[in-house]
Amino acid sequence: MMHADHLKTLHGLPVFDLPEPDEEDLPEPGEEDLPAAGDVAWRLDCCWETPFAELWRSFTDRVPSEDVRALIIGPWWEDEYTGLRPALELILADAERFPALRALFLADVTGEECEISWLQLTDVTPVLEAFPLLEEFGVRGGDSQGLGEEPLSLGPVRHDALRVLRFESGGLPGHVVRAVGACELPALEHLEVWLGVQEYGGDATVADLAPLLAQGRFPALRHLGLQNSELQDEIAAAVASAPVVAQLESLSLSMGTLTDTGAEALLRGQPLTHLQRLDLRHHFLSEAVADRVRTAFGSAGTEVDLSDDQTPDSWGDEEWRYVAVSE
Repeated sequence: MMHADHLKTLHGLPVFDLPEPDEEDLPEPGEEDLPAAGDVAWRLDCCWETPFAELWRSFTDRVPSEDVRALIIGPWWEDEYTGLRPALELILADAERFPALRALFLADVTGEECEISWLQLTDVTPVLEAFPLLEEFGVRGGDSQGLGEEPLSLGPVRHDALRVLRFESGGLPGHVVRAVGACELPALEHLEVWLGVQEYGGDATVADLAPLLAQGRFPALRHLGLQNSELQDEIAAAVASAPVVAQLESLSLSMGTLTDTGAEALLRGQPLTHLQRLDLRHHFLSEAVADRVRTAFGSAGTEVDLSDDQTPDSWGDEEWRYVAVSE
């Protein structure tokens, strides 16, 4: 599950895993040796083999919820795998207890804990409705792959405070991409979307990205990441003439199957030299074209990341390329 590790920071705060309480000598609320509630991003993980309802109650009993600024939900199942919805409903039911919450990340789970394509998520629209002051929201996972739970979904909403939105997936459903494009997010500065592959539910098309590429849809947008796609060449061609590029400071087309075809489209397209950073990590470019990209954009002061170059797999006369995160 490359590039999908546990978060180290969220909202500029270091991640702190809520420790298992010492049931034999549990201190009074507020007396436990824990960091100040607003100084860390709290990560909840059912590694204790504790039901999430008990974990959540332990958290709200031990940490002043009114001061919590950032929250991360790790594995929420204690034994047999279950979908996210019951855990999320507990969080939403207590939304009023978290007036300072500004960042929430759902499913901070690595491949050793659960494959990204197996993560059974739910409709995350209520998160944006319940937390109108939320500034950063991230979700890892995608389609339920027929595992009996509702898939990840999002409804078009207006949210005036959200600055960062991230969907990390090995297969992001097209309806989620279309919903993002239909949202009104006037403060959005950073949008990161891992599109994934069709085999794992990633059925978004380049046409679905059109609202994201139109200037004015998100007036404050400064970073756009359209990543981890088996359509990376087509996306690069669309980006090469996309109006939104003029307002960006950084652009990521990383983690996908970018080849010389996509890179040539970028070289022939609109100027990208105003960008501070161009991220093309995990690519299938030839050395000659990679050098042209470095020269064309790097010489103008743009930081170009062409690390993690890949070689296509082959079988006989067949070649195939792969995204960084799929299953």
